[in-house]
Amino acid sequence: MEPADLSALQEQALEELDRARTLAELEAVRVKYLGRKGLLPAIMEKLGDLPPAERPIVGRSANAFKENFAQRLNVCREQLERNRGGVVPKRAWDPTLPGLWRGMGVRHPIAQIMEETIQIFDRLGFTIADGPDLETEWHNFDALNTPADHPSRDTQDTFWLTDTLLLRTQTSPVQIRVMESRPPPVRIIAPGRCYRRDTTDATHSANFHQIEGLYVDRNVSLADLKGDLTYFARALMGSEVKVRFRPHFFPFTEPSVEYDFSCHVCGGKGCRVCKNSGWIEISGAGMVDPKVFHNVGYDPEQWTGYAFGMGVERLAMIKFGIDDIRLLYDNDARFLEQFA
Repeated sequence: MEPADLSALQEQALEELDRARTLAELEAVRVKYLGRKGLLPAIMEKLGDLPPAERPIVGRSANAFKENFAQRLNVCREQLERNRGGVVPKRAWDPTLPGLWRGMGVRHPIAQIMEETIQIFDRLGFTIADGPDLETEWHNFDALNTPADHPSRDTQDTFWLTDTLLLRTQTSPVQIRVMESRPPPVRIIAPGRCYRRDTTDATHSANFHQIEGLYVDRNVSLADLKGDLTYFARALMGSEVKVRFRPHFFPFTEPSVEYDFSCHVCGGKGCRVCKNSGWIEISGAGMVDPKVFHNVGYDPEQWTGYAFGMGVERLAMIKFGIDDIRLLYDNDARFLEQFA
């Protein structure tokens, strides 16, 4: 074969590569010219039949043909892969293509309530305190004046890992750790995750969040507690919301109260949300029991304080009108996008 014939064959091959519209067509052209039984390997096999003077010339032309064909083949393959189905391969990026819109994410309602609560109490001078999810029996029960036979210690209520270690049932242990580590005055809130052996239903979950507060100083009274909780209620739920205190009992506070917010939906007149009572139960609070102060080394003759706690999921359900706590954990984007 003459070099001129090889040049014509090369031009034909390159044109066929350019005409290929699919990867399958491109592969067929490659096989035709470079395959084991292709045209170029057949030419190379016949080099030995040529006169000695012509062999180097035809060999160089054949190698140039092969190199040019391979380069054009790679270019055509990349173009077809880039355009196939609108999918851009990782090795190629076309800046002219429009971007993929992922949508704007939103804060989870639990995160929204927790952040807003922290901001409100920050304005009252409270700082954030944190503690471990894995707690000791001392910090979770004993130091909080919980009797040894209290039902909350039972295995059907608490996740015990060993005889003395458990998953905390409340964020109150954070208060104990803070008081053990610093002298008064103390003004902290403790947001965090808690765990109890509750059967999951519309209003209960084995995994939930709490925000507890502690204020210890000289001459702290129940009036301070009422004033701070009233401020919090109005800042979170609206300026017209009222707070009601009812006598109760907790091992770690004395006196103890439960507190309610007036219904923000009906304004206290009675509706489906508040079960026609005009009030919505929030949580418990009270003055820190002197025995708790003794346990952490505080002198109850010099210091007084109040403590309160509330469930974040409950606040979210009340504020946003959610009637099933499980909706907060289903990760349904249709539900979560409502809180943008």
